[in-house]
Amino acid sequence: MKPFAILNLAPLLALTLTLGLALAPAMMPTPATAQSLNQLNEEMLTEMQSVRGISRSAMGRIRAIFARSSWIGQGNPAVTRHPLSPEEAAAQQGGSVDSVRRRYRNARFERICGRPYEVPLYNPATEEPEDATVCAFMFEYPNVPLAYPVVWVRANEAAELCAAEGARIGDAHEWEGAAAGALLEPDYPFQLGTPQAMRAWHNNRYASQRNVFSIGQWRSGVCATGSFKTPGCNGGSFGGCGSNTYPAGSFPQCRSPLGVYDIDGNAAEHMNLPLNESQMASRGSTTLGVTEMKGSWFIWDTVRAHEHWARWRAPFWHGSRVMSADSHRNYHLGFRCFRDIR
Repeated sequence: MKPFAILNLAPLLALTLTLGLALAPAMMPTPATAQSLNQLNEEMLTEMQSVRGISRSAMGRIRAIFARSSWIGQGNPAVTRHPLSPEEAAAQQGGSVDSVRRRYRNARFERICGRPYEVPLYNPATEEPEDATVCAFMFEYPNVPLAYPVVWVRANEAAELCAAEGARIGDAHEWEGAAAGALLEPDYPFQLGTPQAMRAWHNNRYASQRNVFSIGQWRSGVCATGSFKTPGCNGGSFGGCGSNTYPAGSFPQCRSPLGVYDIDGNAAEHMNLPLNESQMASRGSTTLGVTEMKGSWFIWDTVRAHEHWARWRAPFWHGSRVMSADSHRNYHLGFRCFRDIR
């Protein structure tokens, strides 16, 4: 065998430059795209309108919110490396992107919620899906199967994006019900006065459900938790931390008992924690309470940064009022919307 040093690589290098390809190790995830964040967002919003049937007026409001931010999107395309493309995720489920999206449609849920890809929340011990008064997005925003979650979104922007299409951000107990498989009555001991005290009371009340997730007992590989962190990611910089998420619905077994997907894994999710009744989104508040970050994210199989289970309430990390213009955002934090139907 000839030594590698004497091989003539000029033709190969010329072809590489001509085609605009990068020499990279085999099997490495590819960059999200060479397009700009604005271009990617417009593609996503156009797809969202087409797949979900959102009105032009609602899309105008949604686009205006995106236009105010140079951060919101599916990750900074300069550093994001998604482990699967939508086409690859669809192929793993034995279909095309369009056929998998059709498969996720649920006629019964659509009759109840009035829209595709929404899930009625109720208590199966005493109710039927038709008794629901609220629906949750089946997937993280943009709530399109096989689209990447939107991240780098502040809590106030998440609330505004939900409202732009006639939905709302969820209260903590609603997210917990969607994850655990039963929507229970609100349990906010407002008299305790602080998020920390309320959290401790709640977690103690549900201590017997510790380590019960949306999929029951945790099993690696079932949810979108096997991705990787950008080398050198310093904890949250836009330029240094890729949003290395999977297409929503890539793991069809990552489904809560009520039918909500990816509530474990992929992106953590903004939620509203009310400190008094007037701050409950589920009772019509638009001023809202304080932030709570729910769920786990795309590297959970290898990095357990904190405790987490379906009814767990998190510490007041990066806490603020939900509607604060300075509320937290980062590369693995997204949201899903809820919608009142009665």
